[in-house]
Amino acid sequence: MEKSNFVDQIRIFARSGHGGAGNKHFRRDKLTALGGPDGGDGGRGGHIILRGNSNLWTLLHLRYYKNVLAENGEKGGDNNRTGRDGEDIIIEVPLGTVARDEETGEQEVEILEDGQEIIWLPGGKGGLGNTAFKTPTNQAPEHAQPGLPGIEGWKVLELKVLADVGLVGFPNAGKSTLLSVITAAKPKIADYAFTTLTPNLGIVPYRDGKSFCIADLPGIIEGAAEGKGLGHRFLRHIERNSILLFLIPADSKDHRGEFEILKKELEEYNPELLHKSFIIAISKSDMLDDELKAAIAAELPEGVPHLFFSSVTQTGLQELKDLLWSELNAK
Repeated sequence: MEKSNFVDQIRIFARSGHGGAGNKHFRRDKLTALGGPDGGDGGRGGHIILRGNSNLWTLLHLRYYKNVLAENGEKGGDNNRTGRDGEDIIIEVPLGTVARDEETGEQEVEILEDGQEIIWLPGGKGGLGNTAFKTPTNQAPEHAQPGLPGIEGWKVLELKVLADVGLVGFPNAGKSTLLSVITAAKPKIADYAFTTLTPNLGIVPYRDGKSFCIADLPGIIEGAAEGKGLGHRFLRHIERNSILLFLIPADSKDHRGEFEILKKELEEYNPELLHKSFIIAISKSDMLDDELKAAIAAELPEGVPHLFFSSVTQTGLQELKDLLWSELNAK
């Protein structure tokens, strides 16, 4: 089986550092027989930090990074010396990465900007030394605090593709072909279901040096929201897209029906997806005459912009770019 370099989900065991214990110590030297308490505080445990990196596109570099263990803080010293903090671990991730707790499914961190740093798992606080407990009535405290433990558990890092436009359609709708024509991306293209097994991103050049990002996503099949086919591994990438471009081939037996099935799968997965901008594009339209185009247009839903294009003859591509740019900048 061909191995993919696109890794969009990994599972790791992560543990931030434990805080160092406070020190219980009394000053003793040749000039001071009965000095007071001088135990220092323990150092903080190391944080685990996520940092956004726009040069990364997948989680492949973390594939074999199974255990992430931050350094513990050191114990406090005498003479009121604070223990050294544990060294932080910084994990660089692509933009669009979400960190979740595996057991609860709760989202803990979301990285959306280049250089953005968020403390994912904070290290444990260092304990106070006995100096901190000295009072007028207790001038020789005999106790110090232990450091607080770090946070540990099985975690999931999940990538949701960041793109302005997401291509939505059944397998063999022509999504990969369109991407290969209007961008420099070279997705694998063949005449069988699920040619696209992983998302492909491309930059669409527009007028006056402007551009926008478009993503060719694996095809939906009916029941995808329940996990059939590529299921949730596909649908989660749609959540980031500003516009969803529905590709329906001209030779479809029911153009309106295909759109409704696709729309239903999105709604069952996440109803909020219905609030995004929709555009319907009829692909492979070089096989249609004006009469057939009019008949297809009549059956499409009202209120959803539509157009016809052909990747083979490259007709309608500029009109498609214009419509996408207009919708993107209407927000």
